[in-house]
Amino acid sequence: MLQDGNGWAAGPNGTRCWGRFGAAGLLIVSPQRTVLMQYRADWTSFPLTWGVPGGACDSHETPEATALRETAEETGLLEHQLRILDTQVTTGPFPADPDRPELAGGWKYHTVYALAAEELETNPNEESLELRWVPLDDVDSLDLLPPFVESWPRVRAHLEKLLEALD
Repeated sequence: MLQDGNGWAAGPNGTRCWGRFGAAGLLIVSPQRTVLMQYRADWTSFPLTWGVPGGACDSHETPEATALRETAEETGLLEHQLRILDTQVTTGPFPADPDRPELAGGWKYHTVYALAAEELETNPNEESLELRWVPLDDVDSLDLLPPFVESWPRVRAHLEKLLEALD
């Protein structure tokens, strides 16, 4: 399988973002209104912070395919265990940087929202120091990865609307 997404892209204010074609993560919610959070290993981008499973998009992948692939790698959860509810661009897009032509432009992050039938058992890989089901009201008390801090209010509001529609 072609894995051409690994690499850096231009971010805002001279920063870099992982994923030449953007990135996607899976926000999994349970009927108990908990979400699966990942405590990131110390060698990853934004180490020792909490986020959702995800990673770089390959050129041939949809954001949903990326989020499901990365979630399977990082948590052991498989597509048949989850129901995709929606997808939303929650960060970016960021333009190319003419001062850094070696970095891809147009980076954006897709949050893919999914429902699990229950708080599923996980099997973390080396990218995760911990995987934990966290009540929605407690997510913002975690040491979140900085872009997730910025997007969480919008992400949570959208998730609440999705959950309301399911009731």
